[in-house]
Amino acid sequence: MKVLHIITGLGVGGAEQQLRLLLRHLPATCDVVTLTNPGPVADGLAADGVRVVHLGMSGNRDLGALPRLTKLVRGGAYDLVHTHLFRACLYGRIAARLAGTRAVVATEHSLGDSQMEGRPLTAGVRALYLTGERLGRATVAVSPSVAERLSRWGVPRQRIHVVPNGIDVERFRFDPRGRVAVRRQLGLPDEAFVVGGVGRLAPGKRFDVLLHALAALPRDVRVLLVGGGPDEDRLRATAQQLGLGERVLFTGERPHLSEHGADLPALLAAMDVLASPSPEEAFGLAVVEGLAAGLPVLYVRCPAVEDLAPDAATGAERVTGDPDSFVRALLRARSAGPRPRLAPEAAHHYSITRSAAQLMHVYEAAASGSTPRVSS
Repeated sequence: MKVLHIITGLGVGGAEQQLRLLLRHLPATCDVVTLTNPGPVADGLAADGVRVVHLGMSGNRDLGALPRLTKLVRGGAYDLVHTHLFRACLYGRIAARLAGTRAVVATEHSLGDSQMEGRPLTAGVRALYLTGERLGRATVAVSPSVAERLSRWGVPRQRIHVVPNGIDVERFRFDPRGRVAVRRQLGLPDEAFVVGGVGRLAPGKRFDVLLHALAALPRDVRVLLVGGGPDEDRLRATAQQLGLGERVLFTGERPHLSEHGADLPALLAAMDVLASPSPEEAFGLAVVEGLAAGLPVLYVRCPAVEDLAPDAATGAERVTGDPDSFVRALLRARSAGPRPRLAPEAAHHYSITRSAAQLMHVYEAAASGSTPRVSS
């Protein structure tokens, strides 16, 4: 099967890195079109041998991109088009229809209760989403929670298929020697208790909550923020205002898959606990990755954990999300001391090979013109 993936951008983000990992395990011939920003993930895909095309779209209303994308779809003789993220889903579905490709699958990566991809949900966004959704054959939700939201929006249930995000569990296996090396590289003292935060530095992720919690914690506690984004300057200013100085480290964007340098698995090894203060997550990939690294995890909202049996994610604790709740939970984790860094059942449940197999089922049904059955 020949598949064209269309995505809004290829910077270092969860959906983008999930696409690269997925393509390493899908038994299909795949090309990728990025509408904008051919960033580090585009380089990684190219290194993996994937053909990547940058469409050069200048903005949401760059209608001139549509005929270019249609020509690309038509010329590739693709069996199926798979779109990712809001703008790509809208333009990609239209282009596929204009090119005569009716087998179209879209993945909804980041639909929250009140926002999508960090932007507020409005009646206009919902109407535009539903208009585009009707042009495809199947919509993939990354969790049952997202599937339920799509259904409430008006997407027919028979068109919704749950395929969770996946991880390469083995890559996140704890490496004690790597922990020492990365801590030295980052200038972290051996005795420091390191609280990690992983994700795009955007207001919706609420990493400022961790900074306010840090101000009330002992001086041996540090915060390590892995990611980049529009909120970085504000977070740095908040750290300075709170007098946290060297107690907060910003690593910038780091890839999940890297052949050199401190990638995400290495940075997770350097942490003592992972904290996810976001109240709106479509899946909670960082939480699952933290569990795979054997870390205790504190989270506010994580469908990936909440959709499983209570004992599947040992080491994960839900908190209310205010700074005081993180202070109390972090003090408990600090006083508990080190524990074996083993991945719980939840991490293995979200194996990327399992997700790829589920997605191929959706592809085969969409390509044949049948409706994929709803799964969970």
